[in-house]
Amino acid sequence: MAFSTEDLSTMDLIIKRYPRSRSAIMPLLHYVQSKAGYVTNEGIEVIAKLLQLEAAEVTAVSTFYTQYKPTPVGEYHVGVCTNTLCAIMGGDAIFASLKDHLGIGNDEVTADGKVSLEHIECNAACDYAPVVMANWEFYDNQTVESAKELVDSMRAGNPKPPTRGPNRLVTYKEASAVLAGLNDGLAHEGVQAGEPTLLGLKLSKEGK
Repeated sequence: MAFSTEDLSTMDLIIKRYPRSRSAIMPLLHYVQSKAGYVTNEGIEVIAKLLQLEAAEVTAVSTFYTQYKPTPVGEYHVGVCTNTLCAIMGGDAIFASLKDHLGIGNDEVTADGKVSLEHIECNAACDYAPVVMANWEFYDNQTVESAKELVDSMRAGNPKPPTRGPNRLVTYKEASAVLAGLNDGLAHEGVQAGEPTLLGLKLSKEGK
């Protein structure tokens, strides 16, 4: 894809946030994903040129972090935590059922381009295990059936809202723009930290 003059201006603004320009590599990679849906070779070349780096240096970052995708993902990218606690609580069963339900494997996309699936490591939400994420938003205390209903709602174009955070689920490209540092105005919507997360703080204040 070609980057417009407006895109390049936005990328320049992102770079100017940082005392050292190379510190903008990660948000710029997210910005590329917000436009293309994944990290394109052209995007890497543009970032390298803007930051006066070698393309290999930008590629090294994009291939190190799993949030950067080398191929297109779905409009809704679903990650199922299969780390120890979530797996024991049902994460493994959820992941297996979604692969069968959607007819895709790990890191694959449905034919309609709506949903992609990935098994992911701990999301630091063990108090809500098993956890499913979609475009990096939380869906807590999931079951096989609720996870199937979730992906079906995405394919129908009316995704269920996250358990915590914004009151609606944004697309993968929209989420990538937020990770690039662009404000979508949704930061203060919904529940931020639920009772299970705050229980330890409550007990400490009570002296227990």
